[in-house]
Amino acid sequence: MTEIQSGRAQIKKYDTYHVNVDPAQGDKATEIKLLSFKRPHMRAFHCSWFCFFIAFFIWFAIAPLLPEVKETLGISKQQIWTSNICSVAGTIFLRFVNGPLCDKYGARIPMGFILAFASIPCAMTGLVNSATSLAVIRFFIGFGGSTFVMCQYWTSRMFTKEVVGTANALVGGWGNLGGGVTQLVMGSVLFPLFKTGMSAEQAWRTVCIVPACVGLITGITILKISDDAPKGNYSEMKKNGTMAEVSAGASFRTGAMNVNTWLLFVQYACCFGVELTMNNAAASYFKSTFELTTETAAAIASLFGWMNLFARGVGGFLSDKANGKVGMRGRLWVQTICLLMEGIMVLIFANTKSLGLAIFIMVIFSSFVQAAEGSSYGIVPYVNPPVTGSIAGIVGAGGNTGAVCFGLGFRQLPTKSAFILMGVCIISSGVFSLFIFIKGHAGLIMGHDSEEAIAAWKKMGGAAAAPATLQVPEPDAEAAEEVEKGDDASKASSAAYNDFLQEIKK
Repeated sequence: MTEIQSGRAQIKKYDTYHVNVDPAQGDKATEIKLLSFKRPHMRAFHCSWFCFFIAFFIWFAIAPLLPEVKETLGISKQQIWTSNICSVAGTIFLRFVNGPLCDKYGARIPMGFILAFASIPCAMTGLVNSATSLAVIRFFIGFGGSTFVMCQYWTSRMFTKEVVGTANALVGGWGNLGGGVTQLVMGSVLFPLFKTGMSAEQAWRTVCIVPACVGLITGITILKISDDAPKGNYSEMKKNGTMAEVSAGASFRTGAMNVNTWLLFVQYACCFGVELTMNNAAASYFKSTFELTTETAAAIASLFGWMNLFARGVGGFLSDKANGKVGMRGRLWVQTICLLMEGIMVLIFANTKSLGLAIFIMVIFSSFVQAAEGSSYGIVPYVNPPVTGSIAGIVGAGGNTGAVCFGLGFRQLPTKSAFILMGVCIISSGVFSLFIFIKGHAGLIMGHDSEEAIAAWKKMGGAAAAPATLQVPEPDAEAAEEVEKGDDASKASSAAYNDFLQEIKK
């Protein structure tokens, strides 16, 4: 036990930790030991990225097999794209909701329940017999995609502001890697394996049971083997007075009222939304355009997701380096350049006729997509620090909203026209950086940093500064007071939701 300022013993779940921690930041870890799986810090780290990885495995399990589904059901390209749209639309609402829920309940419980729930419709994929049932099943499977919010929140709760950026870059990138691995595993490994003992139709109807089982087991397991925070689970911390109650409604309202949130919402729609669209479209595009087999097309399409191994982290790293030189203006320039280059690469990709060149351009295109995602979440925590969870959830929902919009383009337009439209939208979103003005920080070309901001980024640019993709600044006192107040309606709504969850548990 340690003593707090009030003179009372501070109640903690663990007496000792296996990483160095900062007591001033709630015993958050000051280092990342990748080869450690010890509770609470590194266990949460690995649970975070692995759960998001498995969410992708569930979410896009059927994507590389859609050409087979299309042939079996005798449905059109438009109907396939309707199901693609539904698969990403299902998670939009939950991404809005999950941010405030994480602020109130932590990341562990929502992560486990959503993974387990999404596994059920995934296992039922083989029962589809029409375009409508395919769209409905994929809508509910899409709930798994909302685990991104918990993925980012969980590590933010476990690591100090000096290293939380590195932690978030790693778990976000490794989780997104699931999109590429799924293309390869489902389309080029499991599907051919299942076909050895049954027809192609029987194979795609049964193969999705594999990711469903993995998702269900993972969701149940993490509820038992991990923790919400360094000092224990939220329910325990609230009972012993270590943690105060949070108004989820007030948190969401404050984040949603900030115009910068919605500008980043649009920009994230044009990077993560593009990634989701490519996860749905890439295998079908390569198979139809270059007359490849399902297995070969899936293997090539997986390259898009494999760029997550490094590219998202690179985007965050460049954002940090630019911030260390010129502050927020540097972050905004990195964001803008990544989006502009991403859009240009899409336009080139749409006009490429050679298979080899198309693969090469797709890899470059994907690298800028992931880099823009990393740079986006280098800006998010500065918008309004006390409600970062809610803002992260709203911006994250932008990715899925973008996927829905781009999906509609691919559904209604010829493929080349849809790619051109997507490229133009991405380039246009880069211009939105001109209108992002965060309190105390300079804009892209106008405004000035406050003295506090200048001191912070000059210190960060020093030799001793550690790179951080999701650097969390000190809370703004006025904003923090605004969130703490919360109106009676918000508190009543949060209390009612809490009672509802308790009833479910019973």
